[in-house]
Amino acid sequence: MTDKTIYDNLTLLGGKTELPASPEEAVLERVPNPQEDALYAVRFTAPEFTSLCPLTGQPDFAHLVIDYVPAGWLVESKSLKLYLGAFRNHGAFHEDCTVSIGRRLCDLLEPHWLRIGGYWYPRGGMPIDVFYQTGEPPKGVWIPDQGVPPYRGRG
Repeated sequence: MTDKTIYDNLTLLGGKTELPASPEEAVLERVPNPQEDALYAVRFTAPEFTSLCPLTGQPDFAHLVIDYVPAGWLVESKSLKLYLGAFRNHGAFHEDCTVSIGRRLCDLLEPHWLRIGGYWYPRGGMPIDVFYQTGEPPKGVWIPDQGVPPYRGRG
């Protein structure tokens, strides 16, 4: 028996870590899925996601919901938090941010299925919602509704 675990290759967990300067510089880490023989869904919710408008530099805010059905890999959650936080000073349109996050996670994890819902708060009086999905979810996996109501403003 060895003391080696599936977590030995992680570099961000367990200590203070600075926020990456950009999403490109952020390190996303993964661990082997110890339940690879089971089909199940994982959800991450980031209700305080921020980025910058690439033209005005003004902040944009979103509620992100990321669902995936893992295959061989799981994303390490601290690295995901740091990656999402790296968008705080990153200029990109809502569509680019949302789809970039979905694609980067797909490249890293090679999941059975992934979707991301970007529920953006109004800019110029108009909310923009952006959705990215890799295809149909596997049959028999419970995928709950993302539960984010349409934007209603004050009323």
